[in-house]
Amino acid sequence: MFKKVLIANRGAIATRIIRTLKKMGIQSVALASDADRASLHVQQADEVIFLPGNVATETYLNVPLILAEAQKLGVDAVHPGYGFLSENTSFANDCAAMGITFIGPEPDHVEGFGLKHVARDLAIKSKVPLLPGSELLASVAEALTEAERIGYPVMLKSTAGGGGIGMQKCNTEAELLGAFEQVQRLSQNSFGQAGLFLEKFVVNARHIEIQIFGDGQGNVVSFGERDCSLQRRNQKVVEETPAMGID
Repeated sequence: MFKKVLIANRGAIATRIIRTLKKMGIQSVALASDADRASLHVQQADEVIFLPGNVATETYLNVPLILAEAQKLGVDAVHPGYGFLSENTSFANDCAAMGITFIGPEPDHVEGFGLKHVARDLAIKSKVPLLPGSELLASVAEALTEAERIGYPVMLKSTAGGGGIGMQKCNTEAELLGAFEQVQRLSQNSFGQAGLFLEKFVVNARHIEIQIFGDGQGNVVSFGERDCSLQRRNQKVVEETPAMGID
């Protein structure tokens, strides 16, 4: 069991992790930018690493400073929460190199699911049923051919990133022609990755998520489902559990 865990995050997620650590008798270490010095997670933690500045790159994404201070405090594990460093494979590898356990997916898991077209390939190999879709698209001409095969409407999607960015529903060939370069440019500017692919768009679908948790020892459980269908601009507004009307 861990003796001291660093929470590489802030706000509500940090307070929830601290509450659990207290129940387990594990010491907590919080991070705090200048703006967060009076925040609740800072007050609740057993120890605090103060990060000068307010910009994320100077504070909550400042990996060298965070790990150097964590090592001084004898931290033996890091919980990244969500966002910030939670999907940063370099950070996870840096933790491992220092003998600090990264509480989260293995780096190769993060890399496998970081790009949607790669995740689709993994799902296909695992015989998971998927919506009809395409591989990465080399050109707008290929996009038109694949859309004809899949059938309109289709969703043109960036393979990188998230948060509803880089997605465009296309009902016709003309809409796909008009959207291709725009979504490609947005993807490159937002995520540094211009790869696009297509998926069949399902009208009046529901967005259901199920969390999977593994202990790293081969034991895996699934948690209750969440209905995330209430969205604005492809971003979830409310998550409801249990999902209504589903057995």
